[in-house]
Amino acid sequence: MGARLARENCFVDEGVPVTRRLANVTLDNLDDLPHKCRKCVFWELDPVSHARAQEVGDPALEKEAWVSAMLLEWGSCGKLAYVDGVPAGFVLYAPPLYVPRSVAFPTSPVSGDAVLLMTANILAEFQGGGLGRMLVQGVAKDLTRRGVKAIEAFGDLRGEGISCMLPADYLLAVGFKTVRPHHHFPRLRLELKTTVSWREDVEVALERLLGSMTPERALRLA
Repeated sequence: MGARLARENCFVDEGVPVTRRLANVTLDNLDDLPHKCRKCVFWELDPVSHARAQEVGDPALEKEAWVSAMLLEWGSCGKLAYVDGVPAGFVLYAPPLYVPRSVAFPTSPVSGDAVLLMTANILAEFQGGGLGRMLVQGVAKDLTRRGVKAIEAFGDLRGEGISCMLPADYLLAVGFKTVRPHHHFPRLRLELKTTVSWREDVEVALERLLGSMTPERALRLA
């Protein structure tokens, strides 16, 4: 194996330069999300509307409408990671006001000073290259610049493997603290003071977290 040289936007592995970059999620690159994630509107719709969209609607169109509204009313709501121009992973986040599903949990509501970490995914073939760290740092920098005080998330303790929720054990492992416990869906919180507060061990654990979210996990909540 050749030496790997880490850099801000690229790394060298076995002598082959690889370019990595982050981009805000927009209507132009929305189709770069994994196919099943592109059509998933679990977070973007309330439970009744979600069921209707799955049965008779167009989930992909609903996703596009949500992203469009977010960009107009709040701004960037996600990050896409690219490796040599190929989509490799993403993360979505938004204030709870714009996430109808957030009020459906027994541990709702999300704190008024926090942004909700909705879902994330790194494709299997790109795991282990530091993309999780890039995505999390991108989100942290974006939210800190916008004056956000914290990130909250609804963790999943069920372990059923089919969900677009983040596993609670991984959230706890990377520094989130439980603010409202529950046997299935605890609500967790991570304070955002400065972007330099992301220790190396936290970043590595977050990469594992994002890598655990396969496209199948990001499809729906059973």
